[in-house]
Amino acid sequence: MFSEDLITAAAELLTACRAAGLKIVTAESCTGGLVAALLTTVPGASDAVDSGFITYSNDAKSDTLGVATELIAQHGAVSAVVAREMATGALEHSNAELAIAVTGVAGPGGGTSAKPVGLVYIAVQRMGQEPIVKECRFGEIGRGAVRLAAVREAVHLARGVLA
Repeated sequence: MFSEDLITAAAELLTACRAAGLKIVTAESCTGGLVAALLTTVPGASDAVDSGFITYSNDAKSDTLGVATELIAQHGAVSAVVAREMATGALEHSNAELAIAVTGVAGPGGGTSAKPVGLVYIAVQRMGQEPIVKECRFGEIGRGAVRLAAVREAVHLARGVLA
């Protein structure tokens, strides 16, 4: 399912988490659990992965992670603010110390001129620190390709937080 280089990147992230004594939690929307699936592809992941939330709907983002409905209404589910709150909520609702959150428009539909297909926000937060949020514009490269590109970028961003 995942390329060898992506599995290697995930293994490196898990090694860094173990070295820092951290567990990971994911909060995913457009990737639908692919970040967690990638991490758990690596043998021995259970000592570095705590849990994963698939919060595809706006209600799930609010009910499961505590993202304020007002923020979603004001900024939209695909926004830096919501990605940040998803990461914070994942930490608050898990036993992890490092959160990876992803929200975006994978396509082929659902895009607008303000939020086109391929727009993804990724937030990574280490417990006790402010989240780092990255906006990615992958373009209309296909639903699967957008999702995999988001997974790749999420792992890279998380690895950078631990460097």
